[in-house]
Amino acid sequence: MTDFPVSMKALIEEFSKMPGIGPKSAQRLAFYILRSSKEDAEKISKAIQKVKESVRFCRICNNLSDEESCGICKSSSRNRALLCVVEEPNDIVTIEKAGNFNGIYHVLLGSLSPLDGIGPSDLKISQLLERVKKDKFKEIIIATDFNTEGEATALYLLKALKVSGARLTRVAYGIPVGGDLQYADQATITKAFEGRREFK
Repeated sequence: MTDFPVSMKALIEEFSKMPGIGPKSAQRLAFYILRSSKEDAEKISKAIQKVKESVRFCRICNNLSDEESCGICKSSSRNRALLCVVEEPNDIVTIEKAGNFNGIYHVLLGSLSPLDGIGPSDLKISQLLERVKKDKFKEIIIATDFNTEGEATALYLLKALKVSGARLTRVAYGIPVGGDLQYADQATITKAFEGRREFK
């Protein structure tokens, strides 16, 4: 990046810090900003500032919100006996798009990762346990990711929540809808069989 002016190089470096953005993507974004009108560049800048100033974590569930409580927590139409535990706010967006869950959520804001020094105290687990004590849920669905960290988090929560008296469930996983068995790996096949349910 020695051929770029200092300000351009600085912008590329900032874009490169974003997750999933490599050096080439960072350059494309920087050139997009450069070619944009001054007004469009200012809109982007203002949108970033607005997000930093106004978006916060919901005081109840840790979802993203413009207010103290998010829309889901404030809604009177949600089933408050059903709690779904997820890792990040964007997981809520994904589940809500499917349109078949009407309970409420708790966002952990991460997953357990001992190798990265992330333990239970670094997540919103103690807040979850307090909610469970206070609200007496009928069912708690653990919807953490299906990677090593997500599985470790799910196991930890299973042990921590056993005393709650709620029905504890884990979202099923395995062969995706429209997927072919021949392309699935062994771990996916195993989990698909483990998560099988009665065919009615």
